[in-house]
Amino acid sequence: MLDRKHKPATWVQSLNCAIEGILWAAKTQRHMRIHFCAAVLFLFLAVFLHLSALEFILLAFAVTLVLFAELFNTAIETLVDLVSPDYHELAKRAKDVAAGAVLVASIGAVVMGYFSLARHVFPVLGAELDQFGEAPGEFPVISVLVVSILVVLLKARFGKGNPLHGGMPSGHAAIAFSVATAVALSHAGVVPFLLVLVLAALVARSRVQLGIHSVLEVVAGGSLGAMMTVIVYLVF
Repeated sequence: MLDRKHKPATWVQSLNCAIEGILWAAKTQRHMRIHFCAAVLFLFLAVFLHLSALEFILLAFAVTLVLFAELFNTAIETLVDLVSPDYHELAKRAKDVAAGAVLVASIGAVVMGYFSLARHVFPVLGAELDQFGEAPGEFPVISVLVVSILVVLLKARFGKGNPLHGGMPSGHAAIAFSVATAVALSHAGVVPFLLVLVLAALVARSRVQLGIHSVLEVVAGGSLGAMMTVIVYLVF
């Protein structure tokens, strides 16, 4: 039987326990702090863009959903560490499923955020991109070739890695962000550009997670790919 001394006696004490739990999660979990910062940013954005009531409800629900999922994930991980301090396959599965809940909530939040902000943000971005002239069809291919050659030269200069594995800068990140930038400048639309940008970010992240590149090498590669693509575009 539970010791009643460790149970909240009043609703105020229960509220304090809940607040302490949130504060502990924010203090100990880096992802929780990132989600809280993102929540504040989106709430300020909602005020700045003068969202309608329905759009604000969607955005607020998206933020709440992600924060709830991250708190749930933290609780599951803490409980699993308590009952299974040593490695166990089922403990790993429990943590993976809880992390999956955060991923599902995040995807849902992105969808709701899109419907909340699309009519405010995307027309502005589209108008900015329309100020550039239309690029010729061979522009993306030439950009990727130029970026690939520069990656090879830089890797030869730094003497580490090869064109497809390791070294400064990351060739995968350079090409991925070159393609994303080319899509942005080719008037394919804001939504396709955002999708390609997400794929480029996933490619860059995978290089770090696999231990093939450092964060600096990936950032250098992505920056090289984007900047050289813009330069090639301006030459056209």
